[in-house]
Amino acid sequence: MPLAITRQVSRRFAECEITHIERTPINLEIARAQHLQYSKTLANLGCQVVELPEEASLPDSVFVEDTAVVLPELAVITRPGADSRKPETESIIQALSPYRALVRIMAPANMDGGDVLVLGKRIYVGLSTRTNQAAIDQMQEYLSEYGYVAQGIEFGDCLHLKSAVTGVDDHTLLINKNWVSSSPFGDYELIDIDPSETFAANCLPIGGAIVFPSAFSKTHKKLEARGFKVVTVDVSELAKAEGAVTCCSLIVDD
Repeated sequence: MPLAITRQVSRRFAECEITHIERTPINLEIARAQHLQYSKTLANLGCQVVELPEEASLPDSVFVEDTAVVLPELAVITRPGADSRKPETESIIQALSPYRALVRIMAPANMDGGDVLVLGKRIYVGLSTRTNQAAIDQMQEYLSEYGYVAQGIEFGDCLHLKSAVTGVDDHTLLINKNWVSSSPFGDYELIDIDPSETFAANCLPIGGAIVFPSAFSKTHKKLEARGFKVVTVDVSELAKAEGAVTCCSLIVDD
């Protein structure tokens, strides 16, 4: 049974970091209700959900994906690019240490987990305002003995690489080609988002299904047309903080 580590929404969530969208008012209670439903969805899909308590002083801490990259052999604890987020990793170290050996990205490197797309032994890392080449170099040094190859790629107009492209399964990617070139992904089947749904490239495959935002019905239909089972969640309030479905969990496979 896969483990899904989540964290409750901080009471200071409305003070979150914003980079590529306009700040709009956030309703904390709605955000918490949506996050609860997200966690229930993961449980319904067969995950053992471990929900960490809120970090009241850390507004973005619900987005646990950015604090670690979990692989079968070990987990890489990141060093988030925003200084306000660097303290988030300490509780994640405690949460992950029973399940994986841990290594850490160290200064001057910065890395957000949302920039890291793991596809088998290939790891694509978005070079962004939050992730730099030094972090990719450190990750490669840690992981080369396990056969991984970490490759930096450019993208634009969004916060993280996984806002632009995510894995649907081992052979298929969901992609917004306006934000990232398809050329690094020539070995994969590509599903283009509907052009009217700019933020629709973020999906989370779990338990034979694809967890996907309910806001993007046209891209949803594209996924279903390709034979994928889609389970929708409303993350509209979390999206006001540049969050999406991969952001809110760390998945630890058996």
